[in-house]
Amino acid sequence: MTSPSAASASESVLTTPVPVLERRPPWRDTFASLRVPNYRLYAGGQIVATTALGMQRVAQDWLVLQLSGSVTAVGVTVAMQFAPMLIFGLLGGVIADRYPKRVLLMITQSTAALLAAILALLILTDTVQVWHIWALAFIGGFVTVVDNPARQVFVNEIVGPRLLPNAISLNSSTFQLGALIGPAVGGIAISAVGSGWAFVINAGACLVVVTALSLMNTKELLQSPVAARGKGQLAEGLRYAKKKPSILLTIIMLGAVAMFAYTMPVLLAAYANDVYKVGSAGYGFFNALVAVGALAGAVLSTRRLGVSLRLVIAGAAVLGVVQASAALSPDIVVFAVLMAGSGAASLLFLTSANSLVQMSTNLGIRGRVMALYILVQLGGQALGGPVMGWIVERFGPAWGLAVSGLVPLVTAAVIGAIMLRRSHLHLAISHRGWMPSLAFLPRD
Repeated sequence: MTSPSAASASESVLTTPVPVLERRPPWRDTFASLRVPNYRLYAGGQIVATTALGMQRVAQDWLVLQLSGSVTAVGVTVAMQFAPMLIFGLLGGVIADRYPKRVLLMITQSTAALLAAILALLILTDTVQVWHIWALAFIGGFVTVVDNPARQVFVNEIVGPRLLPNAISLNSSTFQLGALIGPAVGGIAISAVGSGWAFVINAGACLVVVTALSLMNTKELLQSPVAARGKGQLAEGLRYAKKKPSILLTIIMLGAVAMFAYTMPVLLAAYANDVYKVGSAGYGFFNALVAVGALAGAVLSTRRLGVSLRLVIAGAAVLGVVQASAALSPDIVVFAVLMAGSGAASLLFLTSANSLVQMSTNLGIRGRVMALYILVQLGGQALGGPVMGWIVERFGPAWGLAVSGLVPLVTAAVIGAIMLRRSHLHLAISHRGWMPSLAFLPRD
């Protein structure tokens, strides 16, 4: 049951900044969450796991391509991974709210280790077939259904609400480190010892996470309230998100960004192959620039004083401007710089959106709301890939990149206009000499 004060707060369109910090933290507090012993265990396990997962994904795609000789078969593999989340993602949030998150994560990571070990055995015994990979990827998708929302909520149990935004930013940094190191190590491992050992390493990494979880001091965890069994719990999460503008508008904005701006692999492949003609090496370089920018953005996000709906919308607008501007790049140097900027803007938006949704949600229902968040994020990327691919093939890479920026920018402008209208404000533009001045003023 939502309290009257919470209900009245949910009616406000302009979400006030989350009171996490009263002043900008010094640089020595960039990694403040790591002062929590349990979080050090968790973060250490995540660094190992995300790096190994990056290795496995490269090995898996390469293996499917070798076995089938078909790029379409690689696409089917990706679809198998996404399908359970798209169909059952919201149910994963219900499970995350009902059961202890640490126990759930130990189960999901143990299952992931088993799946990786099975595939490693099939590869090393030279009996693997494409359908084996598809089946195991599909089963692994169900692991993700529970693992992702449980992981999102569990971070709050480790560090508490005061350090939650910092922990979310560090988690993003960890992910980007995995995105940088994992594929590179995976490519070396495939050449040196074969694909099978990449899966062996990932199985071991999952067990490292299980070990880290088991070593945590459970007395220092801030236990989330466990939702009792009952009918309509899935719909309750949807209704909760719908009633709180800080959540609803953020998720709408996330959908636009995920579907159009987070389709960089499609766009970068087209630019590397068709525009700048730099081949696979250039494609890898462009992706590395995006990842480096994202890592910088994740670290910078730890210095925010708080998060608000205004900040989320502004972040999406900046991301849109950067990517639309990249479509006008006169040469590869400008394009490369803007790609790094796109990575930074992307992570600043993502950490702001994630922090705002988590901090705006009651703990008892947070798993279901975060499952909706993840569903929109992953579903948007799954739908956006084919859409952006069609735009690139039909109109060219520059139009595709322009659309990837303009759609989030327009969406941010529309949501911003709605916020202003409901707040009884209007945007006033005045000129003092040659410089325009912007101000938000009450309506007459």
